[in-house]
Amino acid sequence: MEKWKDVSAEHWQNWRWQLKHRLNSIEDLEDFIDLSPEERQGLRAPHHFRVDITPYFAQLMDPTDVNCPIRRQVIPLGRELQPFEGMMADSLAEEAQSPVPGLVHRYPDRVLLVVTPHCASYCRYCTRSRLVGDFHQSLSLEALEAQLSYLRNHPEIRDVLISGGDPLTLSDDALDHLLRQLRAIDHLEIIRIGSRVPIFLPQRITPELCQRLRQFHPLWINIHSNHPKELTDEVALALARLADAGIPLGNQSVLLAGINDSVEVQRQLVHKLVKHRVRPYYLYQCDLVAGAGHFRTSIAKGLEIISNLQGYTSGYAVPKYVVDAPGGGGKVVVAPQTLLEERPNHQVVLRTYRGDPVIYQEPADGY
Repeated sequence: MEKWKDVSAEHWQNWRWQLKHRLNSIEDLEDFIDLSPEERQGLRAPHHFRVDITPYFAQLMDPTDVNCPIRRQVIPLGRELQPFEGMMADSLAEEAQSPVPGLVHRYPDRVLLVVTPHCASYCRYCTRSRLVGDFHQSLSLEALEAQLSYLRNHPEIRDVLISGGDPLTLSDDALDHLLRQLRAIDHLEIIRIGSRVPIFLPQRITPELCQRLRQFHPLWINIHSNHPKELTDEVALALARLADAGIPLGNQSVLLAGINDSVEVQRQLVHKLVKHRVRPYYLYQCDLVAGAGHFRTSIAKGLEIISNLQGYTSGYAVPKYVVDAPGGGGKVVVAPQTLLEERPNHQVVLRTYRGDPVIYQEPADGY
């Protein structure tokens, strides 16, 4: 692309260079894309959270298409500031379920750690838009020690999800230190990382990083990809490096109006993910977070998509469709209705993926 034609390959492939040269203003963006009036309005508006786009992700944008699924996710629109019914600042009530700063304990045997407020780029529908993007904030050693102390004192916790912000924006040494501290807690069975870095900043997934990560198995990573156009050759290399390091990969998507709310886009996405050794894990209903009203779809739309994936593609390629319950109730799986009738003669009527009724005969003793 003309804007970066003089950038050396060495710089372009350097993840720190990418972070240093992120775009966040009208002046940055109008050099290479035709900004719409509403995009200009959104960029001028006072934001409730930060705008930052890596050069790598920016060059994937269609410069003339205002509905480009890449730019729709990261360039704010004026309508972002419009309130909507049900809108909440902390729609998942994470702060109410945070016994120590940066730790959310919602489920009995697992916790979420917020280890940084920083991301490589910022999704405009972000659930934690109230927290992320503040460059004056960072996780202090005291806050980390409070999190670790809580984990040590709660032996029922067997699973830790490291989140943020994006934990893969931390340095190799910082990640190594964090993972080493967690691995020293005997009752922690698995560690998970949630990250959009492989999509926004695939240059970050270096052989050196993967060598560090592979020391801490069982370690799982869920990436966040919403559209097949995001799965470039650079992303494929990053995912291959992680998978080759023995890290099981999953994907969490958000259902976004006008971006991926069609059966065909979702089918292309899950097929490409599986090809790259990433299992589609969750398809999230968009949360009731401020700024995300124009991204929201009906739940019926999500069910339509799942109904047209189940049976029509590999089972490994069909994600669970979930609503993260407002108010902190946790994830609720929403699935097409397949149990049609329970009969008194121990027969159950089920619906196949083609919509045909079938009868299953249950054992008479009920077991």
